[in-house]
Amino acid sequence: MSDLLKNILRFAVFILIQVFLLNKIPHLHRFITPYIYFLFLLWLPFSVSRQWLLIIGFITGLTLDYFTMTPGLHTAACLLIAYVRPFLISVLTPKDSSEFNYREPSPRAMLWTPYLVYVFVLTLLHHGYMIFLQWLSFGSFLDFIIKVIATTAISMLLIVTVELLFPRKMKFRTNTA
Repeated sequence: MSDLLKNILRFAVFILIQVFLLNKIPHLHRFITPYIYFLFLLWLPFSVSRQWLLIIGFITGLTLDYFTMTPGLHTAACLLIAYVRPFLISVLTPKDSSEFNYREPSPRAMLWTPYLVYVFVLTLLHHGYMIFLQWLSFGSFLDFIIKVIATTAISMLLIVTVELLFPRKMKFRTNTA
């Protein structure tokens, strides 16, 4: 399967899971809202340029905003993580290219600790920014902090579960297919 087709399928699956499953779950508490759709952006190949990441992030966020009827909250958060992602990858990956042969971020490509740091930082940025934009219109600062921590914790639990239950077949950068 080509990378483009695989990523289009991932996009559709993550959006459908978010919209028709996770958004339909009654909130576990007023502070917890599970999000996993942005994992699509985190799994995009290393070779995707920042400009394309921003375009894809915009489309991803806009799609979820359409389904959830939110005025640009998901779009803003997706654009933020799409912008920060290349910098974070450059900080967390080895400088020696011989140690870095996979096409996309994964525990196998980056090892577990850097991968979890990568996912945690981008998850915290995504949730923190999105919840901050919601908080500007209502709520107390303590509610904001609790919701960011709780939502990030639940999302991290979901992401690690997905990584463990559905390991991805990884391709090397040197492969031509």
